Amino acid sequence: MSRTRTSQRPARSDNATGILFGIGAYGLWGMLPLYFLILLPATAVEIVANRVLWSLIFCALLLTVLRSWGKVRAALADRRMLGTLTVAALLIAVNWLVYTYGVTNGHAVEASLGYFINPIVSVLLGVLVLREKLRPLQWTAVGMGLVAVVVLAVGYGNVPWIALALAFSFGFYGFVKKRVGPSVDAVTSLSVETAVLTPIAAGVMIWLTLSGGATLTTEGPGHFWIMAASGVITAVPLIFFGAAARRLPLTTIGMLQYLAPVLQFILALTVFGEEMPLERWVGFGLVWVGLALLTVDMLRTVRKNARPRRGTPLEEPAGV
Repeated sequence: MSRTRTSQRPARSDNATGILFGIGAYGLWGMLPLYFLILLPATAVEIVANRVLWSLIFCALLLTVLRSWGKVRAALADRRMLGTLTVAALLIAVNWLVYTYGVTNGHAVEASLGYFINPIVSVLLGVLVLREKLRPLQWTAVGMGLVAVVVLAVGYGNVPWIALALAFSFGFYGFVKKRVGPSVDAVTSLSVETAVLTPIAAGVMIWLTLSGGATLTTEGPGHFWIMAASGVITAVPLIFFGAAARRLPLTTIGMLQYLAPVLQFILALTVFGEEMPLERWVGFGLVWVGLALLTVDMLRTVRKNARPRRGTPLEEPAGV
């Protein structure tokens, strides 16, 4: 009995630590619109270009401290791995650009919608790309998501392209990263992805500087250092997320992921002062109901799979 209790204590402590890391990751992602707000008058293109360049510098320092350059060299030497991470880099660049544009141009509510419908889009991609068979609740959630898009299209007066671009770009990003699997950690992956994007980002900054559109060095030292902090602001949540993912089951990560769009939605209403007419509330309500159905289905599936077979002892989940 004493051995059992002793072995369980570290598991509970590890789980609590994982939850704190998860809240930290999704909380920081949820507060990201405030960072973009203080970077004005920088454009979305300049913000993303700086985010790539400063992230690469921060990753280089981090790799030096962790002595992990060998992992980066191994990833760069593997053509298949490099190709996969290159596709991932392009997808996340699109996601960053669309999200930053949405937040800085009065579409923060729609941007938060993109991350609300992302789980539904991921399920839909499973059907379209992986030919997966959906359970009834999953089909219902996907159907409600499609109806919500129609309702929101009526409410906005056009198709919510920002939300859809964010959901699909991040959904495909997750799909591509899943092909890499656990063979590349978060820091190595971010380092390679930013290295791939660096020539494009450097070219953009040179063009903006020559055309007079860059604000990096024209808005004072405070603006410069806040922009430079984008490397830390990009990398830290990813590191927190990696630490959480190693300690928590997928169901807990799935529940925590809603924290980011909830915070983004609240900021859009309270800080950015965006309007929410009735049609948008109806559309968002349909999405939230769909997410609730997905969550119920996920929890039900986990419980079903966790039931021990006859004659098989119940084992503690690995990695928790």
